Amino acid sequence: MKWMIVAIAMMSSALAQDLALRQQLESVYGFWRNAMVQKNYASWAKVTAEHRQVTVRNRINSERRVFPKGIFELPAAPPALTNLKHLQSLRNGRTAKSVYFGKVDFSVGGQPTDNLLVIDFVQERTGWKYDQAQFVSLAALPDVRKELSQGDLKYIRSTPEFTPTGQVPPVPMAMPVAKYIAKVYVYCPGREVEVTVNRVSKHRFGNTKEAELVMGGVRDGDNHIRYSVKGLPGATGKEAMAIRVYAFSQIRGVKPLKIYEYQVLEGEPVKGAGEMTFPFDAKMAAILQGK
Repeated sequence: MKWMIVAIAMMSSALAQDLALRQQLESVYGFWRNAMVQKNYASWAKVTAEHRQVTVRNRINSERRVFPKGIFELPAAPPALTNLKHLQSLRNGRTAKSVYFGKVDFSVGGQPTDNLLVIDFVQERTGWKYDQAQFVSLAALPDVRKELSQGDLKYIRSTPEFTPTGQVPPVPMAMPVAKYIAKVYVYCPGREVEVTVNRVSKHRFGNTKEAELVMGGVRDGDNHIRYSVKGLPGATGKEAMAIRVYAFSQIRGVKPLKIYEYQVLEGEPVKGAGEMTFPFDAKMAAILQGK
């Protein structure tokens, strides 16, 4: 009898802790969302994780946009949690993650369908802070959508991405406003490619065709690039591959300028790694300026 009482007490304590965590995290997200809607930088900074603040500022500086105005220049408003079903809130060390299911509404028109909203948090000295949110479309997973609508959380509990990692991301180095906006483009079917530009902007691509913003942009004179390549299971090793860096003008009508390229045609050998400098000269700068 005593062991049953102890078990019930422990279960009740765990449920109370789960509820308390959920309420804390929802309060943080609500505060952050209000700051975004009201375009209130002081409130945003108060409730946003330190590493995320620096990451956001670095991106704005790398895109040569105005800070802090650029924080609030979003294509859609952050969704409210109203009418969403809370599926779980988990804590792992100083990280936490909440998962919601339902009609995630970004207020862009149309009829929202049932999907997932996943929100990450980090615990700092003054409490929980908002890190980031991810919208997960279930359009290609109709069976999962049906399961979740019936309260079956098998998909959530078996997918590692819905569990907090326990690792707080480090605060990145602050970047000044970029001289020139740049992106690194990689085409790598059957391969994983890691690229670092100017020793600070790090990127990883896997079996994809994708471009990412270069943190800090590119600068006048010599720029540095380092890459590594490895094959993925199931690949033939003969696939074509390309790594490119493009510089972008802020003048309407001026096309992106390719300033670095490593390209391998289908069937050609691929270097496992490489490191070199590439120039950005006055002629290139003039092209970006529309001259």
